[in-house]
Amino acid sequence: MIALRPAGERGQTALGWLDSRHSFSFGDYFDPRHMGFGSLRVINDDRVAPGGGFGTHPHHDMEIITLVLDGTLQHRDSLGNGADITPGEVQRMTAGTGIRHSEFNPSADAPVHLLQIWIVPEQKGLTPSYEQRSYPEAERQGRWRRVAGRAGQDGAVAIHQDVDLYLTLLPPGQSVHHVLRPGRHAWVHLARGGARLNGQALTAGDGAALSEESTVELVATEEAEVLLFDLT
Repeated sequence: MIALRPAGERGQTALGWLDSRHSFSFGDYFDPRHMGFGSLRVINDDRVAPGGGFGTHPHHDMEIITLVLDGTLQHRDSLGNGADITPGEVQRMTAGTGIRHSEFNPSADAPVHLLQIWIVPEQKGLTPSYEQRSYPEAERQGRWRRVAGRAGQDGAVAIHQDVDLYLTLLPPGQSVHHVLRPGRHAWVHLARGGARLNGQALTAGDGAALSEESTVELVATEEAEVLLFDLT
């Protein structure tokens, strides 16, 4: 069974410097039909104008993953971390007992396009921590590259939940597949481009929940960048 989440039906926050689309309920956007999928709680598709950003604010008891699609995002946090996140990099924060951070677009003329993902951890009260890794295009081209997982295997960032996050880049006509073990589910998010998921058309920003499916089959109809969450 596949349940589509069309890009145009997502929630939206528009603040002048920020255009954010919400796959699930977030902030002032609330829809009881879309509260998350398993432990996947937030997928925010954010575009931040030059010089704009999120001032210092707190988080707790959440695994937060940030991916930049275009531009540069500047990160600072209460653990003393400071870094620029650029395309091909994945940042993970375990908020745990509490962390404060800020995120800004340091460019004077170029917007930044990013995805921020929240995953509910398997337990509360974890020690806050931070991790950032780079995944070159060659590692994601034409194949699923695991970039986050509970054990941090294969060079993935480590998250405290039974979720594996994969990324792929596909040229038109190329396909990839992923086998779902019994009892597993998947969420697919098309970051950009076009594709067919188990025969169903997706356009940029679309999401899809897969349950009671044994395989995730993806064929690019145009150049595509795709996220796959394999979870319980």
